[in-house]
Amino acid sequence: MMSLAILLILSYLLGAFPSSIVYGRLFRNIDVRKHGSGNAGGTNAWRVLGWKIGLPVILTDVAKGALASLVIARIPVGELPLELNVVALLCGVAALLGHVFPIYTRFKGGKGVATGAGMLLVNAPIPVACALGVFALTLFLFGKVSLGSILAAISLPIFVVCIDRFTSIDYPILLLALTIALALFILYTHRTNVQRLFKGQEKGFPKLQLWKKFLRPRRQMPQP
Repeated sequence: MMSLAILLILSYLLGAFPSSIVYGRLFRNIDVRKHGSGNAGGTNAWRVLGWKIGLPVILTDVAKGALASLVIARIPVGELPLELNVVALLCGVAALLGHVFPIYTRFKGGKGVATGAGMLLVNAPIPVACALGVFALTLFLFGKVSLGSILAAISLPIFVVCIDRFTSIDYPILLLALTIALALFILYTHRTNVQRLFKGQEKGFPKLQLWKKFLRPRRQMPQP
């Protein structure tokens, strides 16, 4: 159990790295927690700092979950009480908790979507790809990252069940339990976003609603 505890602690510390705060202060001398939504996640970093910094923040957050499952879970610290695929999932969850409740910033972090996606991308790439499709379609239609995150999280356990049921891929029951727990967790961390969505007050990215460009009437050339 001590070996497993070491891996989980390392994963938590990795996940707790406050990428949006570090990048904001390093490149713009801005604390993202004092601007925008006040959240220390990738979406607010994108909104406050722009895509050139926001994108690396999101990729870093994804990498935290992926590295915890792919690298830290395989560190040879001794005999483990569980199978490797289960340990990989648990390390990813520890990184997710570190991202949401980081010890470095008084346990106030991001909402866990990117880090959770990185963890699941390693352990369940096909369901994650399907959920990312839901996320992308939601952005395309509505331009709201929060709504896309919520719908993607809810769809993930559904895709796990469907792929396990109708293909030859056999997912462990722990993965289904984690995806359900993750969906509930994402709903909890987005509870204020849900309230704003129902009130029509949630900020979005209208430029991502690409379908509107196809509906705009074309400008007629002036007659000579």
